[in-house]
Amino acid sequence: MATELSLTRLAGSEASERLLVVGPSLGTSVALLWRDCAMVLPGEFEVIGWDLPGHGSGTPAAAPFTVEDLAGELTTCVEALAGNRPVVYAGVSFGGAVGFELATRAESPFEAVVCIGAAPRIGEPAMWRERAELVRRAGTPVMVEGSAQRWFAPGFVERAPRVAGALLRALADADNESYALACEALGRFEAGEATTPVRVLVGEHDVVVSPETADVVLAGCGHLPPAEDPAGVAAVLVRVLEEMRCRTTTA
Repeated sequence: MATELSLTRLAGSEASERLLVVGPSLGTSVALLWRDCAMVLPGEFEVIGWDLPGHGSGTPAAAPFTVEDLAGELTTCVEALAGNRPVVYAGVSFGGAVGFELATRAESPFEAVVCIGAAPRIGEPAMWRERAELVRRAGTPVMVEGSAQRWFAPGFVERAPRVAGALLRALADADNESYALACEALGRFEAGEATTPVRVLVGEHDVVVSPETADVVLAGCGHLPPAEDPAGVAAVLVRVLEEMRCRTTTA
């Protein structure tokens, strides 16, 4: 990749027993999306987040990239951070697409993958091309109104204006070309067969990915559950990861 991934520690330390790597949704800063959830996870986890190019702390993209590129770069970064600790991954939407790709890799450092608000293919290529063209013409602020409707469960913006507002401002601040390139990357992506255990979590009110595809439906949430219900998602995540770990060790 022409751009290195930007990593942010959200909770825990290098001394934590387990490493949880979390990924962002398109248009979001990983810190805004995951920080509250990371802070209520058990202390055994060091939580490290990564940002998309041109989003949050991410350096703008210098060239086109793919979901596979991001998964490869993330794998390299995580191998350097993990030490001898168990490593698990959880990503939302675009971050979930990266999770599906990570799960196909036989030499992956991840013992389990959780994909939130994601599917092996999200949307259709033509839709992503059209969105990329729109953002190149009009900029990321043009996406704010529609994203407010897609991202959150009914009533969330009114109940939690601080959280919703911060996420939407991060979208408006994202680099136009990086966002467009991310759209094109999603349009080209379709996951292969997983070799690492994967679970899919989808919000009850998600209009991007059908809850019918989920292993776990997150009550009261839309497309960005870690921001909408941090404590609830943390509890579900711990339970799902433990279930996956137990199945892996007894297989």
